[in-house]
Amino acid sequence: MSELKPTQALDLWRTVLVESVRSAGPDLSARQLAIVLTVYLTPPPHTVRGLAALLKISKPAVTRALDRLGMLGLARRRRDESDRRSVLVQRTVKGSVFLSDFAEAVASASRQLEQPRHSNLKSGAAVHY
Repeated sequence: MSELKPTQALDLWRTVLVESVRSAGPDLSARQLAIVLTVYLTPPPHTVRGLAALLKISKPAVTRALDRLGMLGLARRRRDESDRRSVLVQRTVKGSVFLSDFAEAVASASRQLEQPRHSNLKSGAAVHY
């Protein structure tokens, strides 16, 4: 796929969000999704303090998001045995499955974004981006 124009990128994101809302999976806030993506796509260890610093949000905001993610089984917290003040954020199997499904939705939306453009070009229809 060639580089996306801003409106194409927004349409891709919209398509993924619509698919996510329609699915039987959890409805995550932007903050919760940012935390899940960070925990699963960047190397561990992850801590509440580290996530707050990386995302530039407060530790209580991370804690609230992790409360919800923990209830959903997408992440879990554990005290760091080497530093009892620190709370480690860990991946779960359910979270890995969720992220795999989400990644497939992104890939599918990306493929769909390309298809209309090619079919419109063949039919002579105008494409507005």
